[in-house]
Amino acid sequence: MMLKKMLFIYNPRAGRGMIRQNIADIIDIFTRGGYDVMVHPTQGVGDATRTVQDYGESVDAIVCCGGDGTFDEVLNGVMVACPDMKIGYIPCGSTNDFAKSLSIPTDPIEAAQDIVVGDVYQCDVGQFNSKFFSYVAAFGMFTNVSYETDQNLKNTLGHFAYLLEAGKQMFNTPSYHLMVDIDGVKTEGNYTVGMVTNSRLVGGMKNITGTKVDMNDGLFEVTLVRTPTNPLETHDIIVELTNLDTQITSHSMVDKFKGRRIAIEAPDNIAWTLDGEYGDTVRNVLITDHNKELNLFLNRRKPVKLVNPADAVN
Repeated sequence: MMLKKMLFIYNPRAGRGMIRQNIADIIDIFTRGGYDVMVHPTQGVGDATRTVQDYGESVDAIVCCGGDGTFDEVLNGVMVACPDMKIGYIPCGSTNDFAKSLSIPTDPIEAAQDIVVGDVYQCDVGQFNSKFFSYVAAFGMFTNVSYETDQNLKNTLGHFAYLLEAGKQMFNTPSYHLMVDIDGVKTEGNYTVGMVTNSRLVGGMKNITGTKVDMNDGLFEVTLVRTPTNPLETHDIIVELTNLDTQITSHSMVDKFKGRRIAIEAPDNIAWTLDGEYGDTVRNVLITDHNKELNLFLNRRKPVKLVNPADAVN
């Protein structure tokens, strides 16, 4: 029997680096599952993307083991070099928002076993100008916390390291004047945070993007937080972001929308993050939804442990 070929890319520094203890068992699972496995530990920023572009067309499946940033690199390589590729994800980062939104196991052995099952879920992919992202494009306060937090600190303290970095920004609230077009619906104002998401969690926080998130419906959840001018408005922002009954509509301090094409214009350059990593610094942004273009291995034959009981993985 001819074995299928798999490219297995893992980030040896992701999380606390504990994936190294499981590498042999993971490869054994894939081998017994009928794969000839090519293993590649990432060597630095951008290496996962380059590796996919070099070898993607010669394999039958690609598996990424790392955090959301590593998965983002693999995704960008796949979308350019082999867009029909089936991808597996073994999450071992500090937050793993994308994986948790889809109930992908955080135990690496269990995640590897689920990949071998072979079920495929077609998930939406976001495009930010010429780049791709899996679950979030964001700007403003706190959105740079992930990529500005030292990797050694993340490995030592885990999610708490993000909180420490965020604390440094509490008294430095940015403000950006934006003109936003969401599928022809236009809004304008001063905003301190903006998120275009396809996820049930962002920064480890549940429901901040809403309670009715379908990750392959062809629509993003768009959250725009207006710049507060006094403590009362800051309080209103917290209430609106944590109100589970909030409808997708316009509120006093938080504007929420759904849409598949988002154009944003600003008078000055704005730094964006994509999937928790530095994305780009630009004035004009076009974000589009590629409906069901990510072929992701998920074990659909066992009960899904929902992040939010109101949600279901479709």
